[in-house]
Amino acid sequence: MNFNQSRQAITPKSFWSKSILFLLFFFFAFANSNAQILEPVKWTSKIEKKSETNFVLIFDGIIEKDWHMYSQFTPEGGPLALEIAFKNQKGNYNLVGKAKEGKTKTSFNDIFEVNETYFEGKAHIEQEIKVINPNLKTVEVEFDFQVCKEVCINSNKKFSIAIPVTFKMETVPAVTEAKKDETKKEGLVVDTVVKKEADSKVIKLEKIDNATAKVVDDLDKPAPARSLWSIFFIAFISGFAALLTPCVFPMIPMTVSFFTKQSKSRAKGIRNAIIYGLSIIAIYVILGLIVTKIFGADALNALSTDVWFNLIFFVILIIFATSFLGAFEIMLPNSWANKADQQADKGGIIGILFMALALAIVSFSCTGPIVGTLLVEAASNGGIAPVVGMLGFSSALALPFMLFAMFPGWLNSLPKSGGWLNTVKVVLGFLELALAFKFLSNADLVLQLHFLEREVFIAIWIAIFAALTLYLFGKITLPHDSPLQHISVGRLYLGIITLVFTAYLIPGLWGAPLKLISAFPPPPQYSESPFGVGSSGSGNTTTSEKGMPKGAELGPHGIVVFHDYEDGLAYAKSINKPIMLDFTGYACVNCRKMENNVWSDERVLPILKNDVVLISLYVDDKRELPTDKQFLTASGDKIETVGDKWTEFMISKYKTNTQPLYVITDLEGNNLNSSKPTISYVPTEEYLQWLKEGISNFK
Repeated sequence: MNFNQSRQAITPKSFWSKSILFLLFFFFAFANSNAQILEPVKWTSKIEKKSETNFVLIFDGIIEKDWHMYSQFTPEGGPLALEIAFKNQKGNYNLVGKAKEGKTKTSFNDIFEVNETYFEGKAHIEQEIKVINPNLKTVEVEFDFQVCKEVCINSNKKFSIAIPVTFKMETVPAVTEAKKDETKKEGLVVDTVVKKEADSKVIKLEKIDNATAKVVDDLDKPAPARSLWSIFFIAFISGFAALLTPCVFPMIPMTVSFFTKQSKSRAKGIRNAIIYGLSIIAIYVILGLIVTKIFGADALNALSTDVWFNLIFFVILIIFATSFLGAFEIMLPNSWANKADQQADKGGIIGILFMALALAIVSFSCTGPIVGTLLVEAASNGGIAPVVGMLGFSSALALPFMLFAMFPGWLNSLPKSGGWLNTVKVVLGFLELALAFKFLSNADLVLQLHFLEREVFIAIWIAIFAALTLYLFGKITLPHDSPLQHISVGRLYLGIITLVFTAYLIPGLWGAPLKLISAFPPPPQYSESPFGVGSSGSGNTTTSEKGMPKGAELGPHGIVVFHDYEDGLAYAKSINKPIMLDFTGYACVNCRKMENNVWSDERVLPILKNDVVLISLYVDDKRELPTDKQFLTASGDKIETVGDKWTEFMISKYKTNTQPLYVITDLEGNNLNSSKPTISYVPTEEYLQWLKEGISNFK
């Protein structure tokens, strides 16, 4: 066999082997390229009959572990709220009320300074409709929502729900969503049930898998919000603070002595003291239940961002603080205390219960402001937070009465009552005064009045804590203070702490982040000088604010940033520097965390200012593109907004839909990091090494 014959003999085998290897490689590459397109929420929907014309649309989402999806009631200025659009509503059906939600959690977001509301594990949403078109076949609904953990995804889900053929049907099988998740723009709204008119595509309906439906129904209810533990802890500490006031502290030995002397045996005295303590807990927990019942959990959630709610409680806390500082006392009617004392004389369990009630009434001038403050704070968190707060407060208040009844000898170790008790009240008054301005700040932020900007807020706190420092050092005296012959060691230490804290606040006027109190003052951008008093914000960047290149502006920490890819690319070519793409979102929590904690690092910041051209592309930018700039994607989706454009760019180029996402490229758009082409929410050290590697590969 000659060479040509040999080649002809082996070519088919070699060809097929290479072809198979090529196909396997292609399949692997394709699978890997889509590995980062995440879909953390799996949706199902169904429709139930309520009357001859009314139906309830039900949407259930299974949320993957560690992810959370934001509710439609997440307030403006925070993460992206769920937005519901009824596409074919006009002339077909009317909405009956607003969309109702299942179990949600509420916690404070210290990045956006709002109480965000979100789903974990399961999302359940219902909307009642009244059909006015008897020929209506389907209801077209679209969800826009944000789901986050270390990264965030802005997703869009479309549903086409069939109206029952006959109204005799109680329910119809659920149908899957019209198409899979696709990243899209988001809107920052509180009432996000939006009535939109748009052309609907012909959608193929599929029956839901019964097993999936069962998983949805059998999901456990989400656990209580983690913030409830912090509320309980703060309330518990507040309960101990209330014990050290002149209205409560002297009652401890008096009450315990009464139980030990009146009881026939030590065991009975301990039992009565325990009943007494449990009665105190019951009284305050009932108070928390009343507050929750009157307002309702949902109403409390909504109130947390209401202007009037914040203004009213600003005034209430000012009144409480003024009372603690000694201007007047807040007291309940004496007749209440007298009636409670009369009932307490009857003895027995009922008598003990009324003794606890008498304590609550008599000590109200001291405990009332603390209890009121706790209820205000708890109410702003919503849900059962007021109950949890009162449980923590009353547990701390009742615990000493029970313990000292069990161990009467401990009474000898208690310090004697004196002027120090009034000092505790005054310190609490200063703290309540500082807290009051947080509520005023909330109202100012919502109205965007810029009356109480960051510098003014910090200046007020400096004044309050400086005055508290002078008081603790004996330089200021108030109406109910006893003559101060000397300063106790405890008072001296507390004065030093407040002095240090006051000094810590002062650099905040010049732009210091003040991370210890980040949840209280307005965010840095809500200020007269976003870069600090007397600073232009340009830092050590080579570009001055006045000589800003076309399309650029000063971003976080004074970094020159572009928000359009073409503008940034043109500038990078003119100065021959690599590009860092920052796929981000206005409502991306972890994007802000990276900017605040990683970009601000003294090793990272100079690199971002001087060694790269930063292009930040906001995937939730709602601005509509000019008509001639709108286009269709390969899958047929229309790109209409700036955010849609950058989202499509991110998905098609980098095969992911998560933010934050960082990429370093050369001037031709080629990745400069071979080992990690893209990076997301990572620690400072990892980000710094990735940044240096990419820049070092730029030629």
